[in-house]
Amino acid sequence: MAVTINGTNGLTYNDGTQQSSAPGGKNLIINGNMQIAQRGTSATGITSSNYYTLDRWRTVNDTTGTWTQTQDTDVPTGQGFSNSLKMDCTVADASLSANDGLQIHTRLEGQNLQHLKKGTSNAESITVSFWVKSNKTGTYIYELYDQDNARQVSKSYTIDTADTWEKKTITIDGDTTGAFDNDNANSLSSTFWLSAGSNKTSGTLNTSWAASVTANRVVGQVNLADSTANYINITGVQLEVGDTATDFENLQYGQQLALCQRYYEPTNGREALLARILQTNTRVRSQWHWKTPKRTAPTLSIDYVGAGLITCYYGDSGSRNVSHSQTTLNTATINGCFIDITISETMIANIGATLQVRGDLGGETRLIADSEL
Repeated sequence: MAVTINGTNGLTYNDGTQQSSAPGGKNLIINGNMQIAQRGTSATGITSSNYYTLDRWRTVNDTTGTWTQTQDTDVPTGQGFSNSLKMDCTVADASLSANDGLQIHTRLEGQNLQHLKKGTSNAESITVSFWVKSNKTGTYIYELYDQDNARQVSKSYTIDTADTWEKKTITIDGDTTGAFDNDNANSLSSTFWLSAGSNKTSGTLNTSWAASVTANRVVGQVNLADSTANYINITGVQLEVGDTATDFENLQYGQQLALCQRYYEPTNGREALLARILQTNTRVRSQWHWKTPKRTAPTLSIDYVGAGLITCYYGDSGSRNVSHSQTTLNTATINGCFIDITISETMIANIGATLQVRGDLGGETRLIADSEL
């Protein structure tokens, strides 16, 4: 579908519809084609909850087996996708405890959902479409959970044929109760359930928006964790306004990367940061600007990969290696941060001089800014 960018109205499609609030266009889901994986393309031994590989897709594992997650190249033929998210069971849990559960979800900011008109008489229907493949056939649950008002709705879909890509489409009526907060916090979770214990499956599946009742959330869900032969692949996830699924919206790689970097951005391990020697003589300060402004002031960390170290280089005649003993990550803003590094020499004669700071060639040292929901 052709798109026209309008500085006032946002995006206008060739069918005349407009979209101004969604992060990239009509699709509320960022990285629904599983293209961006800034953290890495594979994670093994997954037994807890975190973001592991694919950007914007969080795994929640409440003691439900052990898993490997990958950015896979297995995709439905002829649909324009190059990657999928794969979950592969490596340690089974065939007998789930009551509170066990496994899900893959993405979280959406309230300010990107205002056009859904939730909590008003004009609340919009929304449709999710996606491609899925698994060896385990049966009933699976897709859920939307309103974090602002503790309301949810669940819909079942069926994987009919083992080891075969199938497209699924689910339409959910608008909710006239409970408006989303107009802010940058988590307002809505879009969730694919893979396993669930009896605490979440013992009631009646809640197929219309209502106050959340735990027992009604995941009724009928198969247990994908019951065998190490089990896996699931998902791609082409699109959540859009209306009761009809349209063709998947393919953003340019750079557009989608920037949308992901709003929530998570690692530096290149060998990317040089300009720094300046401070008056204390044994400290240098580097200023870093994010490629994309963050959702909120990020949490900072340093990721040492392999033999990675922080190394300072200075000198008028060729570079000189100065080892460091301490790194302080100063409070960040949505636009950047300062990094103070304590070094092993006193450089009185070099106060104010400019250095380079980067990862040692023996590995990679990445500065990570994390603003995930």
